Amino acid sequence: MRGNGSQTMNRTTLFGYWRSSATWRVRIGLHLLGIDFQYAPVHLVKDGGQQRSPTHRLRNPMEQVPVLTWTAQGHKHRLTQSLAILEYLNQHVAGSLLPSDPFPRARARQLAEMVNAGIQPLQNLWLMNTITQSGADGRAIAREAIQRGLAALEAECSLASELPTAAQPGDWLVGNAPSIADICLIPQIYNARRFHVDLAPFPTLRRVDQLAAEHPSFRLAHPDAQPDALPPLA
Repeated sequence: MRGNGSQTMNRTTLFGYWRSSATWRVRIGLHLLGIDFQYAPVHLVKDGGQQRSPTHRLRNPMEQVPVLTWTAQGHKHRLTQSLAILEYLNQHVAGSLLPSDPFPRARARQLAEMVNAGIQPLQNLWLMNTITQSGADGRAIAREAIQRGLAALEAECSLASELPTAAQPGDWLVGNAPSIADICLIPQIYNARRFHVDLAPFPTLRRVDQLAAEHPSFRLAHPDAQPDALPPLA
């Protein structure tokens, strides 16, 4: 795959877990940008968590997924953290995961970070288990975090009517093309359903989720379409 500069990405591999929100984001971005890649499963539960293996720690000392690796100009490249990966890929192929104008671009980043920093870490499996071990209900706390975060995201979409048109919701959260804001939203909506969060109060978010369900790139990236997907009740 040739980018907008002088490099070609070869042997691109995504290490991840089928139901990992962060891995899912990168899968969406890769499909939206038309980047060929191989998917290498890292099971977050099996064998005590394969992300803790010495081999994976060499890929990511944080013992997390995703990790994207590739070769370019004879050198190996490696990136972790989903938004850093998406930003690089978007720039490398002159993609459209971020709006071209500065303010809508910042707006898309803002909405993405509301999920990435404000919701997703609070439902992390390690954190839920740690909270539960302390005697509290980790899952209930995660559910509350998701509810509050999505409510704030819906409110931001309502407030956007005062912003320049290009920064307002269109077909998607920012304008009429999918951006990193939508890439972060869709896995979070999936998790909201897993945690039995009532989505009725969030019409804008539900509308975008329905649109993504019909989009080929989002469909290819869905957890159920991955080779390491477990049965529905797992």
